[in-house]
Amino acid sequence: MSGLCDSSAVELRRLLAARAISPVELLDACLSRIASTNPAVNAVVTLDEPGARAAAKDAEAAILRGEDRGALHGLPVLIKDTQDTAGLRTTYGSPLLKDHVPAADQASVARLRAAGAIVFGKTNTPEWAAGGNTRNPVFGATGNPFDPMRSAAGSSGGSAVALACDMAPLASGSDTGGSLRNPAGFAGIVGMRPSYGLVASEKRAFGWSNLSTDGPMARNVADTALMLSVMASDDARDPLAYTLPGEPLRGRTERWAPPRPAELGKLRVAFTEDFGFAPTEQAIRRVFRHRVSKLAPLFADCREATPDCSGADDAFAVLRAGLFLAMHGKNYKERPEMLGPNVRTNVEEGLSYTLEDFARAATTQTRIYRAYQSFFSGCDVLISPTITLSPRPWSELYPAEIDGAPTKSYFHWLALAYAVTLPGHPALSLPLGLDEAGLPFGLQIVGPRGGDAIVLSVAASIEAAFAGNPQLCRPIPDLARLAAAPPLSAAPGFLTWE
Repeated sequence: MSGLCDSSAVELRRLLAARAISPVELLDACLSRIASTNPAVNAVVTLDEPGARAAAKDAEAAILRGEDRGALHGLPVLIKDTQDTAGLRTTYGSPLLKDHVPAADQASVARLRAAGAIVFGKTNTPEWAAGGNTRNPVFGATGNPFDPMRSAAGSSGGSAVALACDMAPLASGSDTGGSLRNPAGFAGIVGMRPSYGLVASEKRAFGWSNLSTDGPMARNVADTALMLSVMASDDARDPLAYTLPGEPLRGRTERWAPPRPAELGKLRVAFTEDFGFAPTEQAIRRVFRHRVSKLAPLFADCREATPDCSGADDAFAVLRAGLFLAMHGKNYKERPEMLGPNVRTNVEEGLSYTLEDFARAATTQTRIYRAYQSFFSGCDVLISPTITLSPRPWSELYPAEIDGAPTKSYFHWLALAYAVTLPGHPALSLPLGLDEAGLPFGLQIVGPRGGDAIVLSVAASIEAAFAGNPQLCRPIPDLARLAAAPPLSAAPGFLTWE
């Protein structure tokens, strides 16, 4: 199966601007792909065909008049179902909001629309984005595009799978403990967690916390940079997106689109299999070591090293629990039966901690941040596997063990991601072939403080270096097989969440 929707966002924008294709034609191609492949994976959960068609016709008329409405003019974009969209159902995967239709876009979505994007649907997520497996009681499970009975990870699993199946050129995501990076790794696409504050948010319950951020997802690095160039912004409602008076620092989007090729031969790369603590399975370690052997000759220097992340498990657990307590404590007390197991676990954990625990966690986070600053004085970029294990069945709420050793919590298996969340450095998951099980392998690329442009440049150069290598380039799912597959909704346990 191939079609117009398989082209990159950058190429589609060129074709649209040249009037070689129309926004209406492109939207039709995306809707057709969704109709043929979405039943097998359940990535897109809500569509607005009438609204999208009207927007596409309006975009087409503007192009014919010679108007340019922005970097995404005429491009169909999918939005994660934890992000508010005006007039389009937004459920957060929760029974509490199964019929919720927001009156207004949240700011990150509004910025996409203002740049000409056509928002035409929502993508699946675990309930309240809690967990690394995309399942909820409203829409059910999302399947991996390479094996629909396996996990798509989370919490931006619907967006990652939709992109892998070419249902849209761009999709939004968000990330606390790897929710942009982990699904990207499992689906074989690109997901980027930007530096905190770069993509401003007016919605974080803890405005001064750097744990959560929105970010771009795409099928290649250039498209990711294009989307980030629109999402990057200032917003006075976000205390981490501060801008000095008279200096529009966050308006300088040319830093992110398009990425400039990095001179890898002048850069020093450090690599780690586990940041010294992440429970990474042996099969992933073997694949990662093979990838390092292929990457090392591209760089000036390649050495095994990691920042000191001691205490990261405890710090992330406490700080994350605090967020969930702030967001869901009231519902937990008044109607706990309407919350799923992951949310309840986090709220209960939050209720068990003391102010002393919080002080310890915040102090540990600060120490890890400072360890990263010292570490990056001796290297330019850090790489690791994106995720600790190969995709497992989505019927598993979370991996209770890795290589026979029990995990500490439902999110412990996401440790490779939150090792980078805590210091707030930018990180990107780049697809780099398949693992030993024949499923996508993601490489996590971590940059220095504020080094979003560096991460994109290095990722683009690695992507280009292996573009012609069938073993190391981005893997593509068998779309014809997915089109012929039975609907995922018929699978046992599809709507079960406990």
